[in-house]
Amino acid sequence: MAITQAASHVPRGPVAAKLNFSERPPAGVTAFNYVETPPAGQPQRNLVPDAQTVTISDIRGRESEYTLDRDAFQVVTGVARSSEEGPSGSGFQSDESIAANYYPEVEQLLLSAVPGSTRVFIFDHTIRRAAPDARRKAVQSVHIDQTAHSAAKRVRRHMAGDADSLLGGRYRIVNVWRALNRGPVETMPLAFASSASTPERDIIPVEHRYPEGYVGQTAAIAYNPDQRWYYWSGMTGDERLLLECFDSEGLKEGSGVAGGRVPHTAFEDPRSRPDAEGRESIEIRALVFGP
Repeated sequence: MAITQAASHVPRGPVAAKLNFSERPPAGVTAFNYVETPPAGQPQRNLVPDAQTVTISDIRGRESEYTLDRDAFQVVTGVARSSEEGPSGSGFQSDESIAANYYPEVEQLLLSAVPGSTRVFIFDHTIRRAAPDARRKAVQSVHIDQTAHSAAKRVRRHMAGDADSLLGGRYRIVNVWRALNRGPVETMPLAFASSASTPERDIIPVEHRYPEGYVGQTAAIAYNPDQRWYYWSGMTGDERLLLECFDSEGLKEGSGVAGGRVPHTAFEDPRSRPDAEGRESIEIRALVFGP
C-alpha cells in the first residue's frame, strides 16, 4: 500500500526545469574541479554556471526507443534484488561489502546488456545521500563523467600489461545508476541528453583533481537549445540506467556510434512534494571491453 501511494505522487511526463550548464572558459584557461576539499586559496571549481530552463521528456513507457550507440544511454528493467540488500550485505552502507556483493552483479549485468562486451573492470562507485550532512549529494551541474583523454588514462591505470592490446579494440566507460530509495524516486531525478544531440563544440574538458594527486578529466556542458533532454520518472530499485561516459567507436567516422558520451545532471522537479523522500542512489563506473 505504501509503495502504491507513493507511486501516485511521482511526477510523470514532460517537465520544464532549470539545468545548470557552464560557460566556456576564456581562451588559455584550464577548467578544473576538486573532488574533495581544495588546497588553501583555491576555489572548488573555476567554471561559471549558466542556468537554463529546458524541456525534459519522460522516457517511461518508451524505454526501448533509446540505445547506447545512438543516445549513449539505455535502460535495464526487472533486475533481481541485490545480495547487498540481503543478510550477507550492508544495505549499501559499506564500501567493502558493496565491492564484494554488488560489483559482481553489475559486471554480469554489463556483459549481458552491452552488445559484444567480453570483459568488465569496475574501478569505483559513488553513493549519493539526501541528508543535509551527506558527504556526496546529487550533482546539479550538467557534466560527462569521462573524456577520451581520461578514458585511455583509466585503461592504462587499471589494466596494466593488457592496456596496449585493450586500447587497440573497442573500450567504453559505463556508469550503472540505480536508486536506493524504498519507493519510486520522487525528488531530484536524473536528466540525461542524447549523445546524438550533443555536438563536440558543447563539451568543455575539465581537470578532475583527486586528493591523492591523480588528475582525471571530466567534461562540463555548454547550453545548446538543440540538445534533447530526458529523464526516467519514478525509478525503482529493480531498474538500472546505463550511462555511457565514453565509447572509442564514437571517435571513428562512420562507426554508427553517435558520440558515445551522455551529458547528465540531477535536477529539481518543480512538481515534487515538499515532504517527499529525498533521492538516494549508487553509481558504479566500469571499463567495458569488446567486441
